[in-house]
Amino acid sequence: MSRSLIRRQLLDFEPYCPGLSIEEIQERYGLSSVIKLASNENPLGASPKVLQALKKQLTEVHRYPRAGSPRLRRALGAYHGIPEDRIVAGNGSDEIIDLLIRVAVEPGRGHVLAFQPCFNIYRLQSKLCDVAFRQIALRSDFTFPMQELLAAVNEATAMVFLTTPDNPSGFAPPVKEVLDLHHRLPEDCLLVVDEAYMDFAVPQENYSILSLASRTPNLVVLRTFSKLYGLAGLRLGYGIMPARLADYLLRVKLPFSVNVLAEAAGIAALDDDAFRSETIRTVVQGREMLTYALGEMGFLVYPSQANFILVKPTMAASELFEKLLRRGIIIRPLSSYDLTDHLRISIGNSDENNELVMAMHDILIA
Repeated sequence: MSRSLIRRQLLDFEPYCPGLSIEEIQERYGLSSVIKLASNENPLGASPKVLQALKKQLTEVHRYPRAGSPRLRRALGAYHGIPEDRIVAGNGSDEIIDLLIRVAVEPGRGHVLAFQPCFNIYRLQSKLCDVAFRQIALRSDFTFPMQELLAAVNEATAMVFLTTPDNPSGFAPPVKEVLDLHHRLPEDCLLVVDEAYMDFAVPQENYSILSLASRTPNLVVLRTFSKLYGLAGLRLGYGIMPARLADYLLRVKLPFSVNVLAEAAGIAALDDDAFRSETIRTVVQGREMLTYALGEMGFLVYPSQANFILVKPTMAASELFEKLLRRGIIIRPLSSYDLTDHLRISIGNSDENNELVMAMHDILIA
C-alpha cells in the first residue's frame, strides 16, 4: 500500500496569506501608481545610514555570514542594555517564533495558548510542529480578557503568546496587566510577548515589558526591524530571553538564516536616532489624523498604539476594499482574522494619508 509523501497532519495546511503587492495591483488594473497601506511598512522607507551600509556591504555578498550574528547581537545588547547571550537574531521575528515552539513545546504533550484573533504565524507554526494550539476570544472591543486566558491555562500549557500592541486592532494593555499575567502563569509556562509594534506606543514605557525580559526565567520579548526601521524586505527580527533558552535556540537555528546584508542593515539602523524619531513622529501624527478623519465619516475607529488602525466602515468592507483597489490604494481586508466587516489601514506618509481620506470621501458620497 502506497504511503503519502506528506505528513498527514499537514494535508490540510493552508499557507500564511500576505497582503497584496503593488505590482499585483498595477498589473490587475493597469495603474502606473499605487499606494500600499496594507502591510504596516515604514512610510519613510529605510534610513539613509542603512542604504549606505548596504552599498558598502555589497562587496562581501560572496562571503558567508558568521553563524549566530554576533555583531548584531552585540549591537542590540548595547542598544537595549542587555547581555548579548540573551539575544537571538533571526530571519524576521517569524523565525524566532518557529524556533521557540520547536525548542520549548513537546509535541503531543504541551500546547500553545493565544487570543483569537491573533497573528496567524503562531497557529501555523504550531501546526507545522504538530503542537496543539488553543485560543481564547478577545472581547468585542478587542481588549484582552486576561482572566479568561488564565483560566484556560493548565499543566499542559507550555507557551502563551501575547501580542502588544495587538494585530489587527492596535490595542495595548498597560504593562502592569502584562506583568500580572506573567506572575500568575506557572513557572514552566513560557510567556512570549510579541512587541513588533511597540515602538509606536506612546509613551512606550507604559506598555513595554522588554526591560524585564533578560532577567526573568520564563519570559521572551520579540522585536522586529520590519516596522520602525523599514527593513521588511531584508527579514530581520530578534528575541530577548533567558540565556539558557537563547543557547538552545542558537544550537538548533539554521546557521546562516540572517544574511550579511540584513545584519549590516540592522547595525546601521540602530545607529540612526534621527530616522527613528522622524518615523515615530510621522506615524503618530498620521494615526491621529486618520482616526479623526475616518471617525468624522462615521467609521468606527478603534484606539491604536501601532502603526495601523482597525476600522469598521459605514459600507460593506469588501466593497470599500475593492473600490479603493481600483483607485490604486491597497488596504488590508481581514477575512483571515474572521473579521469580514472590518479593515486594517497602515499609516502612510502625509500625502498617502490625504489621498486615502479623499478617496474614501469620494467613494462614500458617490
